[in-house]
Amino acid sequence: MSLAHRPVAMMLPVTDVDRAQKFYTESLGLDYTGTNDEGSAMFALAGATLFLLPRPDGTRSESTAVSFEVDDLTAEVAELEGRGVVFEDYDLPGLTTVDHVCEFGTERAAWFKDPDGNVLCVHQVVD
Repeated sequence: MSLAHRPVAMMLPVTDVDRAQKFYTESLGLDYTGTNDEGSAMFALAGATLFLLPRPDGTRSESTAVSFEVDDLTAEVAELEGRGVVFEDYDLPGLTTVDHVCEFGTERAAWFKDPDGNVLCVHQVVD
């Protein structure tokens, strides 16, 4: 059996599962599927499951933890902003955003943080 053909589970640490569940459901529009025995909120994604792990220590992912591929990045950013998502802007060597979007190679991307500071991304592959 090859891992390349198996569903993936992603785990993100959160300090307040209820607050995080509300953000991921209402702000991002993800499908909440319930809570497991550990108290993790679970979300069904295409070929994957996202678990929000209760971690009172406040541990978070400092780099991009999850990136969602979208068909139209500009429209997705606008929709998420309409739901209250605040995007990060960067002006670093090799990484500069304009209107929240960075273009590099064959990709466009925009980053934002969840209520616990985990870095999330929406990206689009362009021709």
